Amino acid sequence: MIPTVFVHGIRLSSTMWGPVAALVNGPSAAPDLPGHGTREAEPFTIDGAVAAIVAAIDSVGGRAVLVGHSLGGFMAIAAAGRHPGRVAALVAGGCTVQPRGGFLAAYRLVARLAASRPDIADRVSASGFRRALPEPIAEAMVAGGVRCAVMPEVVAALSEMDAIGELHRYPGPVLLFNGARDPFRVDERRFLAAAANARLVVVPRRGHIGIIAETAMLAGLVTTAAASAAPQPSLSRGNHQPTPDPKPLR
Repeated sequence: MIPTVFVHGIRLSSTMWGPVAALVNGPSAAPDLPGHGTREAEPFTIDGAVAAIVAAIDSVGGRAVLVGHSLGGFMAIAAAGRHPGRVAALVAGGCTVQPRGGFLAAYRLVARLAASRPDIADRVSASGFRRALPEPIAEAMVAGGVRCAVMPEVVAALSEMDAIGELHRYPGPVLLFNGARDPFRVDERRFLAAAANARLVVVPRRGHIGIIAETAMLAGLVTTAAASAAPQPSLSRGNHQPTPDPKPLR
């Protein structure tokens, strides 16, 4: 059974994936990214986020199906591009946009406003999750805390990330998912074309947050991705090191 590592979205924590993880067979892990959850005191960087993901993968055996949504999807793509040997398959949603131009300007404005009064923004965000999602799922979303103060750091980091380039570096199976009403899907065809072995699932009538209510569907995507993963190369007796990562493309 291939383990699964779940990566949370912006201002949330590892707890958001609990309802989905409960429906997926096999071991799993869900790290808190820097600036979030139990690591809220740390500055957010992409390198730090990728390091947290790799440590979670290593904690479940050195190779896993990697699942992320929103910020978690972007960071899962970054981890897969930089450490493909550790990622058996990639499942990423709500992250098929290159934050540039007007989209980036709007994203920065929202982040700056949220961080200007984080106490209010945290409460408004938690209330929004409770309105948009069924109670058990909403409570899982906010159980580890909501931290809007980190949003400007995250948006600044994402503005410098080449998500399509990172995805192009990952040769394994990719499953992209989006709600049909999600504004973060505007570049999904470019992301799909960048991956060597990818498919796209679009869920009708769901938006960026609402898709998290589809717990059975999301668990099914994880199971499908695990089934499509290439077998792990056999290791000699006594050698328990994770599969080496190929050199990055130049």
